[in-house]
Amino acid sequence: MALFPFQLGIHPINWVGEDVKEHGEHTTYEQIMDDIQALGLTGTEIGRKFPTDIELLKQELSKRNIQLVSQWKSVLFSDPAYRESELEAFRAHAKFLQQMGSKVISTCEVGGSLHFDPRRTPNETEVIRLDEAGWESLAVGLNAAGKIALEYGLKLTYHHHGGTAIESPEEIDKLMALTDPEAVSLLFDSGHALYGGAEPAELLRKHYDRVAYIHLKDVRMNRLEESKALGVDFVTCIRNGVFTVPGDGNIDFRPILNELVDRKYDGWALLEGEQDPEEHPAREYAARAIEYLCSLIGEKESV
Repeated sequence: MALFPFQLGIHPINWVGEDVKEHGEHTTYEQIMDDIQALGLTGTEIGRKFPTDIELLKQELSKRNIQLVSQWKSVLFSDPAYRESELEAFRAHAKFLQQMGSKVISTCEVGGSLHFDPRRTPNETEVIRLDEAGWESLAVGLNAAGKIALEYGLKLTYHHHGGTAIESPEEIDKLMALTDPEAVSLLFDSGHALYGGAEPAELLRKHYDRVAYIHLKDVRMNRLEESKALGVDFVTCIRNGVFTVPGDGNIDFRPILNELVDRKYDGWALLEGEQDPEEHPAREYAARAIEYLCSLIGEKESV
């Protein structure tokens, strides 16, 4: 949108849950894309309801003037036994995103995660943190994947994520220190930053030079505190309504937007809510979030 100095888009996860399958289960991709267009937004990621046929996907996005910004890519680099097959899959993903005109790959290590690691069993309850060998293997894999991304004119943007081995500010710091800045960038997610124990604006300032992509997500602190006290997992936190769109939770987005404006960030920032669309209609909440962010931009411009 023209008011923003950066490119503002929205993720389909506002309409259809990726980790909580019942959220928006009967929503069609046509509705999602039509709503994005109606909101005046021109960027999105792929949601699980989107067409898998590349020509149809291109056609449906193009006729609504929507750019495919990225698509999530899970990787399992912390285990060296998976590295070659994971790099092969990453190359195929990079090739697809290049064909779609994307510039960044949202990338997340799933080793140790309860919900994303294919090696975990249903009766387990804790995220397994990385040992030093795991950290080293992860860094090697990400650096190699980042170089593949560059071959296709893309940047690997690492998505620090709740319920994974890289979620706390200390883990993010370590990942940034271990990886090649030329090959591995950061996807800053305000909601996952707070979930992982960071102060979002502080995390953004600290690692701004590595940030190449942004997700703007809010957190209802009372729901988060209740969920953490009960010791529930990440997906249960989504079901408990921990996350919402900017302006509907407790994150102060003023310092975040001030940082982006002052540093002249011109990449993509996507709105995310990750909540039940039956209770929180996606288009309505997105419109409120845009209005809220516009008001903050207006405050800054009037100073």
